Amino acid sequence: MSSRSPDEFRLGAPLYDRRPRAGREPVDPHELLHRARRLTADGHPAAGGAWERAATALRRAGGSITPGDHADALDATALDCRGRARPAAGTLFSRAADLHERAGQRGKALVSRARALLSGPEPGATVCAGLEELGERATSLHATGQATAAETATVLLLRCRARADLLDTGPDPVTEAAALRGELTGLIAFAAPHRAAPAVLAVLAETRALLGRVTAPDDPAAALSGLRAAVADHRAGGRPWQAAESRLLLAGVLRATGAHQEAAALLRAALGATATATSLHGADRARLCLALARTLGGADGGPDRAEEVALLAEAVRHADAVAGDSRLSTLARLALGIARAEHGRWREASAVLEEALSGLAEDGEDDETARVRARAWLAYCALCLGEPGRAAREFARAAAEARRWDDRRHGAALSHLTAYALCADVSPEKAARAYERAADLWRSVGDHASAARSLRSRARRVREVWGADAAEVVEEEALREAARGLPGDDGEPDGARGWLRGLPEPYGPPGRYQVGVYGEVGGAGAGPRTSGGAGAGTGAGPRGRRRPEEQSVSRVQGCV
Repeated sequence: MSSRSPDEFRLGAPLYDRRPRAGREPVDPHELLHRARRLTADGHPAAGGAWERAATALRRAGGSITPGDHADALDATALDCRGRARPAAGTLFSRAADLHERAGQRGKALVSRARALLSGPEPGATVCAGLEELGERATSLHATGQATAAETATVLLLRCRARADLLDTGPDPVTEAAALRGELTGLIAFAAPHRAAPAVLAVLAETRALLGRVTAPDDPAAALSGLRAAVADHRAGGRPWQAAESRLLLAGVLRATGAHQEAAALLRAALGATATATSLHGADRARLCLALARTLGGADGGPDRAEEVALLAEAVRHADAVAGDSRLSTLARLALGIARAEHGRWREASAVLEEALSGLAEDGEDDETARVRARAWLAYCALCLGEPGRAAREFARAAAEARRWDDRRHGAALSHLTAYALCADVSPEKAARAYERAADLWRSVGDHASAARSLRSRARRVREVWGADAAEVVEEEALREAARGLPGDDGEPDGARGWLRGLPEPYGPPGRYQVGVYGEVGGAGAGPRTSGGAGAGTGAGPRGRRRPEEQSVSRVQGCV
């Protein structure tokens, strides 16, 4: 039987395994075919590249691949589709399902059809109905011996993932989460008797991880137990490349419960294990680096800045290798730039923050909070570098956007910092106006102590420009504002960095039952916030909701 052109396998993102293969890559077409089949059976991320090489070699030798092999090749290629290549995945999965049917592999066909349904950005009612039907068909086929336990469990797991991603959109997420936990517990009971098969053990691990995710907001202790079991199952199955999400989830819940040292040890092990590191996708490596930097930033005693900066630089490098995933690269750069600024490396930080701003401009989902944070820290670096004029311009741009937010305290703080930079730039008249704007904003949110602080600063600039009489009027206003504040409410913040660390997280936090870039489940909390480093929550490290395309990549991953 003829095969499609190998070009069909190139619709996905760049291959996982891009390292030199000298001394271990077979050259015989049939050996290449055997290797591709083995990697597919193992669920290995290099399977897509192996199928491409096998198909190319067979074509040159005048041979072809069977419909079943062709279907496996298309499945592997579709799983490689990330970033801008993601829209191609649905078509590839659908074509694979048709070929599985031709080859008589009805269970595999259902898995491919389920993945095709889940390849879009968001699963809606139609997708969920289709998955419900596929789950019923898989259960029926398994009962008659026409689908394996692994294939059946994978279809049911994909259906549960779709439901999990929709939990926060329903009228009663907590009740729906409880129902989903019951379904996942049933799926574990179905798969457990078949755990001797590596593919089933992998499904068990993924199911336990999903159960941990939807349990974390309501019962963190139970979630920890389930996620530890998921990581153990991945380890027992000998498939470390499938364990990245489970480790990120476990580390996220550990951080939320204050166990930063255990979380750091877990993430270090994931990054340090040779077998894992060499087979992970670049996005997974980047997320592990970001999560470890965040964990170190929240640990007792504050972060090790040198290690934090090194991890974030590595995260940028890995994120850049992921074609079409600009958000991950931008988040990594933003975290790196802020960490360098906290470390006193202001010129290097400025360069990285400029790159982050450029990435935000190119991103189709430009996020205002990320842009404000980047501009504010860029302004701080300019101030530290002795460039107050540039600092004032960047602070003013950030303040103009922040003043539109519901929480006007951020606009007030940035307006105050704009005025401070204008003072350093010897522009007292402009500074006086900026302090007045800040005081008005502080007053509007009921923060009279901060309003008084801005007014006292304004009075000093007014004295320079308009004289003592005008300054006394402002000073009296500052006294009235201070009197309206609470006792002991007049403490100065921790300088400019104290305000900048309090800016909102870029892209917003994930929903209660959703997972962020760092593996944190939205409703599980993010643990103690101790420093302004990359792990400090409202500090330097952007938490980052995952974009729908990224969620769909995780959603379709499975074990068959």
